[in-house]
Amino acid sequence: MALDLNSRDYFEQRLGALRKERSSFIGHYQELAKFITPRRGRFSITDRNKGDKRYNNIINSAATQAYRVARSGLLAGMMSPARPWFELETYNPDLMESGAVKVWLHNAELKLRAVFNESNFYNMAPTLLGELLIFGTGAMSQVDDFENVARFYTHTAGSYMISQDETYRVDTLAREFEWTVREIVKAFGLENLSQSVKNQYDRGNYEEWFPCAHIIEPNPEQDSRKRQAVSKAWRSVYYEPGRTGPDRNKFLAKSGFDEFPAFCPRWEVTGEDVYATECPAMVALGDIKGLQVAERRKGQAVDTMVRPPLKGPPSIDRRHIAALPGTVTSYQPDPNDRQGLSPIYSVTPSLQDLRFDMAAIENRIDKAFYVDLFLAITNMEGIQPRNQLDLMQRNEERLLQLGPVLERLQSELLAPIINRTFGQAVKAGILPPAPPELQGQPLRIRYISTLAMAQRAVATGGIERVASYVTGLSGTFVDIIDKFDAEQSVDEYAKAIGAPPTIIVSDDIVAAKRQQRAEERQQQEAMQQMQQAANITKGLSDSKTGDRNVLTDLAG
Repeated sequence: MALDLNSRDYFEQRLGALRKERSSFIGHYQELAKFITPRRGRFSITDRNKGDKRYNNIINSAATQAYRVARSGLLAGMMSPARPWFELETYNPDLMESGAVKVWLHNAELKLRAVFNESNFYNMAPTLLGELLIFGTGAMSQVDDFENVARFYTHTAGSYMISQDETYRVDTLAREFEWTVREIVKAFGLENLSQSVKNQYDRGNYEEWFPCAHIIEPNPEQDSRKRQAVSKAWRSVYYEPGRTGPDRNKFLAKSGFDEFPAFCPRWEVTGEDVYATECPAMVALGDIKGLQVAERRKGQAVDTMVRPPLKGPPSIDRRHIAALPGTVTSYQPDPNDRQGLSPIYSVTPSLQDLRFDMAAIENRIDKAFYVDLFLAITNMEGIQPRNQLDLMQRNEERLLQLGPVLERLQSELLAPIINRTFGQAVKAGILPPAPPELQGQPLRIRYISTLAMAQRAVATGGIERVASYVTGLSGTFVDIIDKFDAEQSVDEYAKAIGAPPTIIVSDDIVAAKRQQRAEERQQQEAMQQMQQAANITKGLSDSKTGDRNVLTDLAG
C-alpha cells in the first residue's frame, strides 16, 4: 500500500531519511565548533545555548580570530551594506542602451537595497557566512513580512537537514527545534495545538519548551492553475512530533511558496554529495588542535622553568613551601645535604623556538581562512593605492583564489536571495512601473561587490591598455583612431567598475544631442552664408553708387 504523501507518517519517514543522511557529519561538526565557536550548532532537539557551553578547549584563540576576520571580509567583499553589490540588467544589449530602461533598473535596484537595509538581512547574513566558514554548509530561510517586505532566519548546523534534486540544487529543508508555549501559540493559534501545549498555556507556563518539526519540500500536488497556497511549487508543513491521540495527524500549519524560500549555500561539494565536504575550518582543524597542544606545552614549560619541582631534606615533608618573592620557608636542614632545598631537574626550554613554531601554525590557520586576502588593505606595504580600482588590480591574483567559492555562493545564495526579494517587492507593489520596452523581458543579475569586481579587473585593465595603444598609434597612423569605438569603451568601462548608470548618457540621448548640435551648426552656417551674401550685395551696391558719383562729377 502506497504511503499517503499528506500523512504524518510520510513526514516522519522523510525526516528519518534526512536525519540518516546528515548523521555522519554530526561528530565532525561538534569537533569544529568545540575548537572555534563552542556555542555554534544544535546537535539535539533540546540543545540550546546555556552557561555550560564554554570556551575551555580554546587556549590559543588564533583560529577564532581568523574566523571573525574571514566572516567580516566575506560580508564586506560580497554583500556590504555600505555600498551597492549587485545590478540588474537585461539579456538584450540593445535595451541596455535605452535611458528609460537604465533608469528603471537603477530604481528597482534601489528598492531592493532598501528592503535589505530595512529588514534583518544584514543581521542574519554574517551568521550564515560564519556557518559556511566553520561547517561548510549554511541555511537561511526568507519569509514575507508585512512591515519590511522580507524577513530572514539563519539556522545553525545540526538543527536542519537538506536534500537536493537531480541537478544537485538544494530543494528541501527540514528542521527540528523547540519553541516555548508562548511562541507556538503566537505562531499557530491555540486551536491548532496539542492538548499538552494547551494545558501548559492554561496554567500560565508560557516558557515551557515543546518540540516542533518543519519541512519545506517540492509539492507533489503542485497545480499552477490553482492559486491556493497548498497548490504552489513548494509546500511548507509544521507539526508537533510528540503529538499523540486522535488528532495525531493534525498539523500546526500548511502553506506553500512559488519559489524555494530557503538558501543553502555550500563552500565546496564533492560529486553528488549533499553536504559540503570542505571549508576553511575543516582544512585548518588539524592545525587548530595542534596549536592548542603547543600553547599548553609552552605554558607548562614556562611554569616548570619558573616553578620547578623541588627536593629537600625529610624535615620539609608535609611543610608548606612559600614560593612567592620575599617569603621564608623554615625547616630543619639535613647536615649531609649541602644543597638544601633545590630543583629536582633543570628545565631551560627555548621559548623563542616554541613561539616561532606556533607562529608558523597560526600563519597556516590564517591562510586557510584567507585572512591575508581580507586584510590586504590593512597589511599592504609601501605606497597606498590611489583608489579602490588600483587596490583590486594590485591584489587581483590573490583575490582570485576565492573565485570558485564566489561562483558557488553567487549561484546558491546571492542570486536566489535577490530573485525572491524581487518577487516579494513585486507582490508588495513597491517597484515603479516598467517602461513598455521592458515588458516581458527577462532580467539577470550582475555583481559589483569588491570581490566580484576584482574578478573583472582584467577587463578594465584591458580597456585602458587598448585605449593607450590606439592613442599611441594615432600619432603616426592618423586613421587608426577609426578602429577604436571610444563611446562603447566608456559604456564597457563603467559597466566593469559598477558605476551608476545615471552618470552615463544613453546612446539615444547622445544621438539627439548631436542631432540638435548639427542642426544648430547648420543654422549658424546658413546665417553666416546669408550674412556674407548680404555683405557682398551691399559691397556691390556701394561700388555702383561710387561709380555713378564719379560719372556725375566727370559730367559736371
